[in-house]
Amino acid sequence: MGDTRRKPEIVTFKADPDLVDAMRGIPNRSEFIREAILAALADVCPVCRGQGTLTAVQRRHWEEFSKEHTVESCDKCRNPRLVCHAQEHRIEDPPSARTCAPETEE
Repeated sequence: MGDTRRKPEIVTFKADPDLVDAMRGIPNRSEFIREAILAALADVCPVCRGQGTLTAVQRRHWEEFSKEHTVESCDKCRNPRLVCHAQEHRIEDPPSARTCAPETEE
């Protein structure tokens, strides 16, 4: 059996001059870019996976799902959230309503 660990791969990308200038003072740009990509991937839409559109198959799944679910605005933070309308899943105070707080601009 060989070593099952994968070697790190080198990934390159083009950056416009403004981005390059903005990154000049960052001591470890590779680590910064890795962390930024991982953070961005954590916020990717689980349905379209960041593409911004649904494939025909994803659209069919969404249409089936949305028969008993709607996208509604949260009363506290105004962000969109999925709400289940299936009777067997209804609860008066969903966890998202208890943990939600308005986002603050910094």
